[in-house]
This record gives sequence, structure tokens and C-alpha cells, in this order.
Amino acid sequence: MSTRHILLGLLAGGPSHGYDLKRRHDERFPQARPLAYGQVYTTLQRLVRDGLAEVDGTDSDGGPERTLYRSTDEGARELARWTGEVAPPAPFVTNEIFAKVVVSILASADPAGYLRAQREAHMARMRELTAVKTAPGADLATVLSADYALSHLDADLRWMTTTAARLTTLTAEVHPA
Repeated sequence: MSTRHILLGLLAGGPSHGYDLKRRHDERFPQARPLAYGQVYTTLQRLVRDGLAEVDGTDSDGGPERTLYRSTDEGARELARWTGEVAPPAPFVTNEIFAKVVVSILASADPAGYLRAQREAHMARMRELTAVKTAPGADLATVLSADYALSHLDADLRWMTTTAARLTTLTAEVHPA
């Protein structure tokens, strides 16, 4: 996920302080890793440096002085370009689960046991996400984010089932007798 574009998107709603941008990011993308304040301010500095955002003043609201940022016209054009781009499917899928299965075979460990344990971890996470999306008052962004994660976990589970059924053949290919 492009933090710079997400922040530009949040700035599209009007000028904001870094603190407010971080809070809104974490609210709008509930299943994403929360942004660190340092990441927000570093990204804002880069956006200003690149002419995509600018300082719109400062205020203190009775507390420490805070800088207000707003998107520039160039920032709006960059955001429109980015949101209009089709994200190409990844040419290679880096899959830690697959790597661990192969390494398990190479190390004469228990790939079937690993797959069972990984399946259980996936199922536990799916139960958590289902609880999140079905909680009373769950907003649509939370539901959609959970659905996205659930779909990926489900695909992993289907892959694990197929791989478990093919372990004998995979073992013969990876670790010939």
C-alpha cells in the first residue's frame, strides 16, 4: 500500500494535521497495520518536498503547535493518476508457507504437521475476522477489509489442502531418494 497516496487521498478532504491523518488512516483502513506518527510526518515532508502537498499554516488549539497540510493541484493530479492505474497482478508470489513446506522437506522435518498447524492458525484468524465483521455496529469499511483478508486466507487454506494431498510427490521432487 502506498502511504504517500493514502495520505494524499486523506488530504483530498481538506487540510489536516499529521495527527488527524494518522487517526483517519487507522479508522479508514482498520485491517491495515496502523501508521506510526514518524511515518506520517516523514511522508508529509516528502510530499511537501515533491510539491504534492504544502503547509497550510499552524495552530495550537491550546496545546503544542501543529502544522496543517493540504494537497496541491499537482498532488490532486498525482492522486487521480494513481487511483486510475490498474494494479498489475504480481509476476511472482512470495509465499512463506510454500517456502516452509519445501524447507521442511529438505530438512527431513514434518511438512504435513506444519501444514496442519498453519491451517489451524489461519482458521483462528478467520474466526477473529468474522467476529470483527459481524460485530454490532461494524462499518462497511471494516466489513470489506475483513472480507478481503478472509478471501486471501481462504485461498491459502485451499492451497494448503491441495499441497497436503500432493506432499508425497513434492517430497520425491524436492528430496529425491
